[in-house]
Amino acid sequence: MDIKISKKMNCIEIAKFGGPENLRVTSIPVPLPKKNEVLIKVYAAGINRPDIMQRQGNYPPPKGASPIPGLEISGVIAKVNSISSKFKIGEKVCALVTGGGYAGYCIAPEAQVLRIPNNLSMIESAAIPETFFTVWANLFHNKMLSSGESILIHGGASGIGTTAIQLANAFGARVYTTVGSDDKCKSLDKIGSKNINYKKKDFVKFIKKETNEKGVDVILDIIGAQYFDQNLEILTKNGRLILLAFQGGFQKEINLLPILKKHLIVRGSTLRPRSIKEKGVIAKELYKKVWPLIENKIVKPIIYKTFSMYDVKKAHELMESSKHIGKIVLRIEN
Repeated sequence: MDIKISKKMNCIEIAKFGGPENLRVTSIPVPLPKKNEVLIKVYAAGINRPDIMQRQGNYPPPKGASPIPGLEISGVIAKVNSISSKFKIGEKVCALVTGGGYAGYCIAPEAQVLRIPNNLSMIESAAIPETFFTVWANLFHNKMLSSGESILIHGGASGIGTTAIQLANAFGARVYTTVGSDDKCKSLDKIGSKNINYKKKDFVKFIKKETNEKGVDVILDIIGAQYFDQNLEILTKNGRLILLAFQGGFQKEINLLPILKKHLIVRGSTLRPRSIKEKGVIAKELYKKVWPLIENKIVKPIIYKTFSMYDVKKAHELMESSKHIGKIVLRIEN
């Protein structure tokens, strides 16, 4: 099967750093894949917090990455630059990329490309790579969370949060989350977590009561400095604090004593700068351990809303409002 490749493609460019109004649709040449890369004709692209940060000028792409935002895509293989590729032209795939997702075509290292699960649409598949790679890498790849343990997920209604809830449940953990509204609490009840509206309840008191003062084994945190002391307080002995972002700041004076007294692990992590080899290992583990859960409808990407690429401004505004539950996805039109 041949895919007709255009000479030019539509994409979203950041005209200048700042608000969503600085995103605009333009036309540029289609990129060419280098050795061991594939060219994907993009149908949909997931929107993530790093896209917002990049647009604001706070998260520059790694060296050699496309300046076009977008870290996860779904589509079909249009071109392969590999002697012995596992992919065929026309195959439906999703991929984790370091940039370039908001475009008609996107380059991806072959190691970071996965065939889409049998029962998912292109929209749903575009919502998998960034969040599933992130959650798997931080909770399961390094054995940070085990069956029978408990986890608190801050920002439970986010794409990372809804993915982490489902995977933690699937692998036998007890799940708690913090969210910002009663409606979010009710929605997340349906996917298996006990939820705390942090605007109404003290999550430290809630966790202590729920665990008979023991605390939780793992905390997955996107808040950072604002919650750091409270997180240490409610981690049990040998507990693990995993920091993914700093929406509540990244600087403060801290008391290190609980880390020593309770033998705690504090770990930070980013996905985008990791090597292709590292991401390839995670991709293989997802195929083996998570794809069967998706195809058996035990786990699924939760889609809140989709937008045309021509409405990317509205999509970014929704992401920044934090009103969504799950993922926001762009439909890419050439």
